Amino acid sequence: MNRRNSSGALEFLRQAQSYEMGTPTPFIAPMGVLYLRGYAYLAAGQSKEAAAEFQRIVDHPGIVQNSPIGSLAHLGLGRALVAGGEKAKARTAYQDFLGIWKEADADIPILKQAKEEYARLQ
Repeated sequence: MNRRNSSGALEFLRQAQSYEMGTPTPFIAPMGVLYLRGYAYLAAGQSKEAAAEFQRIVDHPGIVQNSPIGSLAHLGLGRALVAGGEKAKARTAYQDFLGIWKEADADIPILKQAKEEYARLQ
């Protein structure tokens, strides 16, 4: 992804598909493969596929538990939905993300960016 090669990233992440719902030990980045694949799809212009990956994370809060990926998946979902032209659904995803982060420090860069993106949807 850092090399701007989304198709290469998707191929690399495909190898981890059979393990993606597992919980690593130590418990870091559960469902991280889905999260990365979501952003790889988004970078490749495949918004529908990206939204599906982020939705899979959102649908499994028991697996992500308190991992940042759980809340960040809402933001990824919102971004994928915006890219796919589904603004009403995107607003809901952004609202969910902002609700989870409502007590966070307002100066956190990703939070500031999410608020700006959400404001553009209004």
